[in-house]
Amino acid sequence: MRAWEGEYLLDRASRSYPALRREPEPDSPMRTPFQRDRDRVVHSKAFRRLKHKTQVFIAPEGDHYRTRLTHTLETCGIARTVARALGLNEDLTEAIGLGHDLGHPPFGHIGEEALDQALRERAGRSFRHNRQSLRVVDVLERDGRGLNLTEAVRDGILNHTGSGDPTTLEGRLVRLVDRVAYINHDIDDALRAGIIVPDDLPAAEIALLGPSGGRRIDRLATDIVEQSRAAGDITQSEEVGGAMLRLRKFMFERVYLGAEARSEHERVHRTLRGLFDHYTEHPEGVPESAAGADEIQRITDYIAGMTDRFCIATFKRLALPEESKL
Repeated sequence: MRAWEGEYLLDRASRSYPALRREPEPDSPMRTPFQRDRDRVVHSKAFRRLKHKTQVFIAPEGDHYRTRLTHTLETCGIARTVARALGLNEDLTEAIGLGHDLGHPPFGHIGEEALDQALRERAGRSFRHNRQSLRVVDVLERDGRGLNLTEAVRDGILNHTGSGDPTTLEGRLVRLVDRVAYINHDIDDALRAGIIVPDDLPAAEIALLGPSGGRRIDRLATDIVEQSRAAGDITQSEEVGGAMLRLRKFMFERVYLGAEARSEHERVHRTLRGLFDHYTEHPEGVPESAAGADEIQRITDYIAGMTDRFCIATFKRLALPEESKL
């Protein structure tokens, strides 16, 4: 594998060896260090819970809406395709892509906003799902021992969003492709839900990028490959990248922060704030977390790890104990 990577990977691509971990481990005779990281993420409890966490639509009735898990898989697939075309390390790209959203709380970005607000008011702290994702793999999984992932995967997970930039090209790729994936699959879901109709989509941007999700993803991925290969970094052309950003702006205005989403805000805030307040007053109801975590951190870890349905059921049980037995 070392010889293959030396011959075929881009000069600036990340090499699989040596594996830098907080706790040194002997190498596997069958898997690269990044493949082991990938497998540890996929076999984690936090990864399994993603199937019942909101992407955009909260507890949708249809079977075909995205969840946080399907978003993760779509992001990973696109990122691997681009990584292969660019001669980057696919194993590292895959491990980052699969782990980037492990710390997302229930109810998507509305839930993240609600938990952040509760923390600021109660404890003067903040909540960001990328930091929680790193905490999941570093501390919470394996009953507090963590997954002992490589430094490159940890860096990519932490910096897939926010003000920091990943140190590896693979991490920078996942950061960009995360947007490519969610913009396009969220358009598909918003059309399916009837929140928007095809004629609502920005005409110039759709004409440039393509009429369908598949065509748009292909155009965006091709542009990333062409521009990044020429630049020696992960980038987009001004024309295509600008169109993607304008499409993202449209989605925030009409879908993410639109009337349909706003109608859910109060319910989500009431639910998460109710749980946070309850457990602040009754911390004995929170399972033991990682060693060294204070009371507020234990509550945060517990609520952030909940799936949508577990969160709703827990809130009903605490707020409406008699009704929850029906």
